Amino acid sequence: MRDNRTDLLSLSPVALQTVVGDFLRERKEPAYRADQLAKWVYGGGARTIAQMTDLPRGLQEALAENFSLTEPEVERVSRSEDGTTKHLWRLGDGELVESVLIPTSDRLTLCISSQAGCAMGCTFCATGWSGFARQLSVGEIVAQYRASRRWASAEGHRAISNIVYMGMGEPLSNREAVMASLTILNQGFGVGARRITVSTVGVVPGILKLAQRPEQFRLAVSLHAPNSELRQTLVPLEKRHPLPELIEALRAFDASGGKRITFEYTMIREVNDDPALAAELAALAAGLQAFVNLIPFNPIPYRDWQSSTPQRIRAFQRVLQDRGIGVAVREPRGQDIEAACGQLRARAMGENALPVVDGDGRMRSA
Repeated sequence: MRDNRTDLLSLSPVALQTVVGDFLRERKEPAYRADQLAKWVYGGGARTIAQMTDLPRGLQEALAENFSLTEPEVERVSRSEDGTTKHLWRLGDGELVESVLIPTSDRLTLCISSQAGCAMGCTFCATGWSGFARQLSVGEIVAQYRASRRWASAEGHRAISNIVYMGMGEPLSNREAVMASLTILNQGFGVGARRITVSTVGVVPGILKLAQRPEQFRLAVSLHAPNSELRQTLVPLEKRHPLPELIEALRAFDASGGKRITFEYTMIREVNDDPALAAELAALAAGLQAFVNLIPFNPIPYRDWQSSTPQRIRAFQRVLQDRGIGVAVREPRGQDIEAACGQLRARAMGENALPVVDGDGRMRSA
């Protein structure tokens, strides 16, 4: 049954004051109750409206009839030996999504999902195993942060310092919800814009929309190849938004000021790890002052691809460094808990038969 109540986690601080303020005035409640509610929504530990202990019982009941405060239920928690923790969340309609907490010596990063599944069909990514189910709502995106923050606090971890939209799904294919969730996480929960990164495989309209925002949100582009011919074999979206169009959009993003671009480049042995490709990548990165993350490929069952050797990755890295490009090799995290996007969801859904891969590298149902 559809819930027609307003999700409090879908409201920015300004919208919450307006919507709840109108509700309170109709009930002749004091205006300060809206501030009390906002503190519970963005800062307090209440999982439900009934747990907002400084609100009168009658107001709690009236609010619960008109508003919801819903967090996902924990379906599974997997902890890696390296400290990475992956949550599989069950949403209200039964859909499953993932988020990952990644600790380092100086930060705790949360990777969140924007869709249940993904429709992009990138040939090296596990998220497509179980297909695309639906978009996540604003509240469902924000709720991953709220629930993860509570879990991290209860487990004695430091506060979440960074958020990356690099979980399941293509964020900029769910633009309206993602843009609203950015505002809520920044303004409501106080996460600095420079500590929030949106990842994309190259959805040009979304990049241009993000460029128009005044906040300095970061952008990570899943590039994986420095030319259109090779990129088409890895990222099907390349056919809709070819590399020259993508680079033009990134120039607009860069020109909007203070918004760092990172190129994500998965290193696949004998597919995209030739040092000559590194020179092409350097030319693209130099024009945008982009940083490059080299990511060792995480093997997936329906591909016989392997990660580039450490020697090959170092050679690729040196070419970039010699051309003045900022570059790092990302350390694989959580491999013992299937922390790559989509793996845990696919297993939980009982994925016994893996996808069939066509001759052109595209996945289809078995």
